[in-house]
Amino acid sequence: FRPEFLNRIDEIVMFEGLGREKLASIVDIQLEGLRKRLADRGITLQLTDDAKVVVGEEGYDPQFGARPLKRAIQRLIQDPLSKKILSGEVRDGDTVIVDAGHEGQLVFRSAHDSVTV
Repeated sequence: FRPEFLNRIDEIVMFEGLGREKLASIVDIQLEGLRKRLADRGITLQLTDDAKVVVGEEGYDPQFGARPLKRAIQRLIQDPLSKKILSGEVRDGDTVIVDAGHEGQLVFRSAHDSVTV
């Protein structure tokens, strides 16, 4: 590099690639916004470790890291949960537990029933 360029650099920050082992914690961070919106209705959202793995695997791209994770959360959790709220399967005050079912499908359980998505 030319000295003029190097003189303008204040600091160097090294980034490591995102590994799959960190995805579960990133899933939790990304879900906080959804959990806050659900809390306004008294609905609690919990994901099992297996469900976090499924969401993390769907939302991981070696090239882009966790960027696709928001869309995976929307497609796998937010959209199906919204439909369940609108249909009355999930009601205000419920606790919804999301678990991994067969073949990578997510299972939503509430106080009322268990439905595979």
